[in-house]
Amino acid sequence: GQRDVIRNLVIGLLANGNLLMEGLPGLAKTRAVKAMATNMDAGFSRIQFTPDLLPSDVTGTEVYHQVDGKGEFRFEAGPIFANIVLADEVNRAPAKVQAALLEAMEERQITVANTTHELPPLFMVMATQNPIEQEGTYPLPEAQMDRFLMHVYISYPDDAAEKAVIRLVRGETAPSGKAASSDREPIPQSAIFQARDEIAAVRIAEPMEDYIVALVAATRRPAVFSEDLAKYIQVGVSPRGSLALDKVSRAHAWLDGRDQVTPDDIRAVINDCLRHRIVPSFEAQADGVTTDDIVAMVVKLVAVA
Repeated sequence: GQRDVIRNLVIGLLANGNLLMEGLPGLAKTRAVKAMATNMDAGFSRIQFTPDLLPSDVTGTEVYHQVDGKGEFRFEAGPIFANIVLADEVNRAPAKVQAALLEAMEERQITVANTTHELPPLFMVMATQNPIEQEGTYPLPEAQMDRFLMHVYISYPDDAAEKAVIRLVRGETAPSGKAASSDREPIPQSAIFQARDEIAAVRIAEPMEDYIVALVAATRRPAVFSEDLAKYIQVGVSPRGSLALDKVSRAHAWLDGRDQVTPDDIRAVINDCLRHRIVPSFEAQADGVTTDDIVAMVVKLVAVA
């Protein structure tokens, strides 16, 4: 019942970006990421973020080895050195641990003891967080939120999907359930890189570029468009938001079998690309206006060139 979530996971993978998945407990955030990794020829690691986690628990550290009477320090890689990294409940760890992810997410490398270690060519961080947990959590700063290509919301499934979930899990506990799932041939990494090359060739006309720029500009200069919009936005979208709309809309068009981006592609992904990049004002919070509401206002006010 979460087809949009599955599509966003695939888009994030094809667009070579990092995803932040937010939803209530039990909505299969972790399961979805593990399922995608299982069906790929890729290394997977899961990091459970907790208040006592250390940066070295994520990146790895220098370990002293002694062989034949001679000692040396060797780097022992941490769980971040995988193709798909699940940062489970990322907001439960303090800022210094969250900061250990920043270099990996942006530069695709890790620096330990003045030595830089490259991460695999296929690398993606998928972080999860619970929107209702407040005690014992450390909210992600705006600079870190901005490094996520997309911020994906997961809601409750409908009744029909809930029944399908029950049957699915029941089938997995049957003796033949595990065997059936292991017969699938994993997707090779070369297929992912080939798809990325094809997405890079998807055309985006200049009017579509103007449309993306205008949408982002409306969050930075909202007073030009509407007084209501101006009072609800404290900080607008960074240039990473424009880049995200460009990359994700091209991936969306490619998944639909098209070689050119349309306004519908941009509007289909704008919430996931911008909702975490807008800082709402106190007035917006007081009026119960969410960032999704603000994005909807922007889409309504900005016309296609």
